[in-house]
Amino acid sequence: MSCYFMVDVYIDENKGRGAYSDYIEKVKPIVESFGGDYLVRSETVTSFSPQRKPDRVIVIRFPSREKLDACFASEEYRQIMHERADNVDARALIVGE
Repeated sequence: MSCYFMVDVYIDENKGRGAYSDYIEKVKPIVESFGGDYLVRSETVTSFSPQRKPDRVIVIRFPSREKLDACFASEEYRQIMHERADNVDARALIVGE
């Protein structure tokens, strides 16, 4: 059963996009190698909640929870994850099995 990885990204104005832009380019082929299919990668976001105003939203469909977990536990991903973690506030949800 498909599993969805959804992320709200909040960019710190003081840090700017920095290494996060590099991360965006590097992560896509890693995600796709585990069967991830980007459904949404957009900075065009309209929020209905004043407490939730992300700068970017990503929705990725994986063929299974196992593939999703394998992707984000992979050595390839672990080598670049600091470029996201050190530069933006990313809040992820997993929906599905």
